[in-house]
Amino acid sequence: MAWFRNHYHCGDCGSDWSDEWSCCCDDECPNCSSSDWSPVDSEDLTFVVEADADDNNFTIYESPISAEDDPEYRLAAVATNRQSATAYISLRMATYWDATP
Repeated sequence: MAWFRNHYHCGDCGSDWSDEWSCCCDDECPNCSSSDWSPVDSEDLTFVVEADADDNNFTIYESPISAEDDPEYRLAAVATNRQSATAYISLRMATYWDATP
């Protein structure tokens, strides 16, 4: 399952907020409870990369297809540089949606 951080803006009260979920879904304003606000922007967080303190290794975590209410990140790979980590994610993203039931 993909994981997203969605960014919203309420046209009724002007509030801005973010929420994480498994899709780019509409949300309710936490300030005025106005509903059905679509994301104005979304960040795909299906894959997360963490660099070690020396930037020698880049650990890649993936939110599995089985995730529901939480990303349930799991170790996917370790790369020796950021370019390799990015290449791994690009390859996985190319096949990710093919694996979705």
